[in-house]
Amino acid sequence: MKELIVAGGWLMLPILICSILALAIIIERAWTLRPSKIAPKHTLALVWKWIKNKQLDSKRLKELKGSSPLGQILAAGLSNSKHGREIMKESIEEAASGVIHDLERFLNSLGTIAVITPLLGLLGTVIGMIKVFAEIQISGTGNADALAGGISEALITTAAGLTIAIPAMIMHRFYVRRVDELVIAMEQEATKLVEVLHGEREVDYSEVGK
Repeated sequence: MKELIVAGGWLMLPILICSILALAIIIERAWTLRPSKIAPKHTLALVWKWIKNKQLDSKRLKELKGSSPLGQILAAGLSNSKHGREIMKESIEEAASGVIHDLERFLNSLGTIAVITPLLGLLGTVIGMIKVFAEIQISGTGNADALAGGISEALITTAAGLTIAIPAMIMHRFYVRRVDELVIAMEQEATKLVEVLHGEREVDYSEVGK
């Protein structure tokens, strides 16, 4: 590996840095974007239970807000439910915008890495071929070692750039899709909350449990 990095020339350094950053983002997002952490399945059921047992107070709202991003959104709506449907919806949307921003953190960086690493590899290819043609101009085609070195540098940087870009692009698209799914799930839960509290839907307490 060390020999390949050295043979690839100085452009292997930014490509290597991009690979480290991409791996760190992929691991961090895999841990952060777990559905069980972002939108636990029984969060809304717990709210119904509190409402049913008349236990919904400021302490419960604080607990709900700190439990998960979905809990944060629901707590914002519950805190403003007495001000009417529109105010409640606005508070939910405001809280949701902050949550979505956190969910999308580092995804732009991962997408940028997926785009620039092939360009860095292409730049390495161009530089390597320039060296080859410069050597041909100076020494002709007789110096096979010099020509092979330039061609090798060109191929190594291209391969390295693509090796980083392909998984980075795959994971970027995967996480964008994951965020979309989480946002939709949270929107559905928030909509249920608004409709129930304003008499537009009945709670199915059979799902809540005792």
